[in-house]
Amino acid sequence: MKKHIPNAITLLNLLSGCIAVILAVNDDFVAAALFVFLGIFFDFFDGLAARKLNVSSPLGLQLDSLADMVTSGLVPGIIMYKLLMLATGDFVDYSEASHWQEHSSWIGTELQILPLMGLLVTLGSAYRLAKFNIDEDQQTYFKGLPTPANALLILSLPLIIEFQNSDLINSIILNKWFLIGLTLLSCYILNANIKLFALKFKNYGFKDNVMRYIFLILCVILLIVLQFAAIPLIIILYIFLSVIDNLNSK
Repeated sequence: MKKHIPNAITLLNLLSGCIAVILAVNDDFVAAALFVFLGIFFDFFDGLAARKLNVSSPLGLQLDSLADMVTSGLVPGIIMYKLLMLATGDFVDYSEASHWQEHSSWIGTELQILPLMGLLVTLGSAYRLAKFNIDEDQQTYFKGLPTPANALLILSLPLIIEFQNSDLINSIILNKWFLIGLTLLSCYILNANIKLFALKFKNYGFKDNVMRYIFLILCVILLIVLQFAAIPLIIILYIFLSVIDNLNSK
C-alpha cells in the first residue's frame, strides 16, 4: 500500500494543475496561482515521501514529470499568453456570457499571433522536463532552472499587479517587450547548462549546506520586505548563489 502514497501525492499535484488551468483560462490569475503553489507543494512532498518510504520507481518519475508539465509548464504558458494579450490590448473577457456570445462565432479571428509567444514557456518547460527524465546526473543538483521555480517567476507577475499596485511596476510588467524578453529568457534558463543546487538536505549541518541556508534566510527576508515582488529577485538570487557555489567547488 505504501508504494502508492507518493504517486497519490503526485496526482494531487496534477489535479491542482488542472484546476489552475481552468482558472487561468477564465482570467482568475490569483486563484490559478494559489493552485499552482499547492501543486508545487505536492510536487515537493511526493519525492520526499518516495525517499522516506524507499519506494522510488520509474513510474513515479514519469508521473511526476507529467504532473509538472501541467502545473509548472502549461499554466505559466497560459498566464504569459494572457499577460501579452493585456499588454497588446487584445484582451477579451470570455468569462462574461455576453462577451462569449459576441465573440464565439469569430473565435478564429480573435486569436492574436503575438500573445501566442507566451506559450513558448510551455514548450521550454516540456523540453526541460524531457531532458531531466533522461539525465542521470541531476540527482543532487539541477541543470537549468527547475520548472516549478520558473512557474513561480511567471505567476508572480499577476500577483504583483494585483496586490502591490504600483503604477511604475505595472507599466513594466505590462510592457509587451518586457514580457517577450522574459518569455525568451525563461526558455533559455530552463534549458541552460547551468548547474543549480537542489534544496535537498542529506544532513542538516551548516557547513555542508551553507548556500542552502543562506538562500533560505534571504528568501524569508525578501518575502517579508517585498512580498510578491520578492519572487523574481529570489529566482535571480538562486541562480547567482548557484554560480558562486560552482566557482567555490572548483
